[in-house]
Amino acid sequence: MKKTCIILALFALTTQGQAQTERHSLEERQNMPIESEMTPLEKNVLHGWAWSLGAGLEVGGTAPLPIPREIRKIEEFNPLLNFYAEGVAEKQIYGYWYLRTGLRLEQKGMKTKARVKNYHMEMMADDGGYMEGAWTGHVETKVSNVYLTLPLMASYHFDDDHWEAHGGPYVSLLLHGSFSGSAYDGYIRHHDPTGEKAYVTHATYDFGDEVRHLAWGLQLGGTYRWNKRWGVTADMTWNFNNIFPSDFESVTFDLYPIYAKLGLTYKL
Repeated sequence: MKKTCIILALFALTTQGQAQTERHSLEERQNMPIESEMTPLEKNVLHGWAWSLGAGLEVGGTAPLPIPREIRKIEEFNPLLNFYAEGVAEKQIYGYWYLRTGLRLEQKGMKTKARVKNYHMEMMADDGGYMEGAWTGHVETKVSNVYLTLPLMASYHFDDDHWEAHGGPYVSLLLHGSFSGSAYDGYIRHHDPTGEKAYVTHATYDFGDEVRHLAWGLQLGGTYRWNKRWGVTADMTWNFNNIFPSDFESVTFDLYPIYAKLGLTYKL
């Protein structure tokens, strides 16, 4: 009789516990918004998407690789301060792997001075005269291009929830192109290095309208988050195509934008 009472008491306690658990689960489900009532951001999170915003600086240069023999000495290099702002979307694919994309508005600029020899130039003298040929002397160039960039990368999130590595290709659309400068204290031989020599004190050039409108390259980097929202991100971007079209003849060697970016990121 005593054993029967104990068994009945245990059964009653188990049944009561299960009922309370089911009631709590029902209350939680009732308190959760149905998908039709969710905001677009809540729906994306529900389906494995994560969103973040970022902003920071880019530092680098638009450089020939390798350095051509016409450039005899780099006399000054100023990477300037270039700003970027971006929105990033990530979709979990498998385990710690994510697909990463978004849009980035960025500026890539620099300023440099060099001493050159037989450097092909097209320029306008201060008196308005047009000159084209092999320039020997000094050149000063300023580049400032604004792009809208679409990356498509793979991202790996480490299991400590702090570190993330990513990499992949990107495509950039030129919104504003600027490539201008001056040539001074030298001489130009018309058409080629054996042509007639003319001494020039100062002349200018502007190839901004010739900058290529579509660029592509590779981006590699990582992010460290010190909490669930805030983090710092660092990347290296390298354009794989020349800044100028292949039929542009005023600059006779290829130039590639290579930039490092560092900024803050905020996860929504």
